[in-house]
Amino acid sequence: MTDNQKAHQPDRLSVECEVVAGVRIVTVRGEIDHDVKDILGEALLSEGGAVPPHRIVADLSGVTFMDSSGINVFVAAHQQVSDAQGWLRIAGAQESVLRVLTLVGVDTFIPCHPTLDQALHA
Repeated sequence: MTDNQKAHQPDRLSVECEVVAGVRIVTVRGEIDHDVKDILGEALLSEGGAVPPHRIVADLSGVTFMDSSGINVFVAAHQQVSDAQGWLRIAGAQESVLRVLTLVGVDTFIPCHPTLDQALHA
């Protein structure tokens, strides 16, 4: 498991990445806003300059807030992995975050699952 936290990163966000059975799992905790959107985008798509993954699950069970910056990161990541015949799924979003995803319609093209296990096995 790698820790993608940066020294300049605000303390209110932590991002950890691991690969399980060829799926990149990005576990996010804290708040997703304009200040951390680049860190989230890097964790989803290009950790350490590696080849972008084709299958990603974003575990948002520890996210307490997300604004439009987070929505934009997820939409861009979805487009990139879809162009490579891959997929992006969201797992465990808390009610307030899921409400934002649903309100703007992200859940219509990025599947949102109640748990990490369900997202991995969908």
